Amino acid sequence: MKNWLRKNPQVRTIRVAASDLNGQARGKRIPSRYADKAVEDGTRFPMSVLSLDIWGEDIDNSPLVFESGDKDGVLKPTERGFMPMPWLDAPTALLPIWMFHEDGRPYGGDPRHALRAVLDRYKARGLTPVCAVELEFFLIDDSGRNLQVPPSPRTGKRRVAGEILSLRALDQFDTFFTDLYDACEEMDIPADTAISEAGLGQFEINLMHCDDALRAADDAWLFKMLVKGLARRHGFAASFMAKPYEDYAGSGLHMHFSVLDSEGNNVFDNGGEEGTDILRHAVAGCLNAMPGSALIFAPHANSFDRMVPGSHAPTGVSWAYENRTSAIRIPSGNPGARRIEHRVAGGDVNPYLLIAAVLGAAINGIEDGAEPPEPITGNAYAADLPQIPSDWMSAINAFEKDPDVARIFAPELIRNLVLTKRQEFHYMQELTPSEQVTIYLDTV
Repeated sequence: MKNWLRKNPQVRTIRVAASDLNGQARGKRIPSRYADKAVEDGTRFPMSVLSLDIWGEDIDNSPLVFESGDKDGVLKPTERGFMPMPWLDAPTALLPIWMFHEDGRPYGGDPRHALRAVLDRYKARGLTPVCAVELEFFLIDDSGRNLQVPPSPRTGKRRVAGEILSLRALDQFDTFFTDLYDACEEMDIPADTAISEAGLGQFEINLMHCDDALRAADDAWLFKMLVKGLARRHGFAASFMAKPYEDYAGSGLHMHFSVLDSEGNNVFDNGGEEGTDILRHAVAGCLNAMPGSALIFAPHANSFDRMVPGSHAPTGVSWAYENRTSAIRIPSGNPGARRIEHRVAGGDVNPYLLIAAVLGAAINGIEDGAEPPEPITGNAYAADLPQIPSDWMSAINAFEKDPDVARIFAPELIRNLVLTKRQEFHYMQELTPSEQVTIYLDTV
């Protein structure tokens, strides 16, 4: 890590940052000459910081604040090490960190540690998940009273239409996307295909499959930070919020995963289209935990505006082969790449918690040998299905009490997230929808 800074003497300052429960980067700015201390000794800030609400405020009744003296955690660098921050004007390095107790134990309220704990369960069985995510986001001109599509830097015109798979829409913002891919190369984020989507100024970029789920989550977290920062350099906003425009589809964050055994074989592949018993067990685990995990997939007030029938966001608990109306889709194609696509989450999620929730649910099902119901056919919105919670408070309550969730997340993370979301729920009731959009536009 130290060698990176010595090879980049132009970097004068660094940022050390960890993800809080909302996926917000919390940390400090440090002169680069003091970077060795941050690497060797770690940095410190209160454990309560990883549970702040969306405004960055303490949780009023959290036991982490006054009850315990608001004590510090020790934050150490992740294996990712230093990387550039191409969206800033001055050469700057980012050092991702995660939180530990004073005695070296991982802090259970850290979302990155939540994912690590799930991966330990796979490792104990000689299994390795392979993950990839598809991230949808909007480019937005938020300089006026109403949100609108930014004018194209090429033509100066605004295209007020959703343009699915339109090369013209991509080309209108070619300079931004060129800079984005260059920045991904600098940060070693494996950005793959970009497409235009159905919403106003909406795009999707896929990140490549990775057999290190922690790194896959890091990539998604860093990518969201990069896209938002770089868009501002280009004179507009980028947002992963679930539903900025009432009359257009919202943004999702779909996750694909398969599982390898100790010899590198895909345990979902039986040589045919249907997949193995283990695939069905994993699907069953995902379905069983889906209602209780809704708060992870839809963590904000605005999230539930996306989750309505017929909006390309699943509302029913279901699975199917090659069917994008279902919550769980088994894509067709080469049997060696047989995988599960989890389609429920919005773009506004915390990637660490999302991947932990999905992989944790799958390993629950694998451990239990659980069996799913029959896969559906046709339009899932027209079927009589168990429903995913359709409002924020129902999702909060379900997350707090669900036994499948309790097998995935540490009790302190469940407690902290519930307290955080109940505080946000209380204060969001005082705001108009447009005021809520203003808050979520830059944060999530």
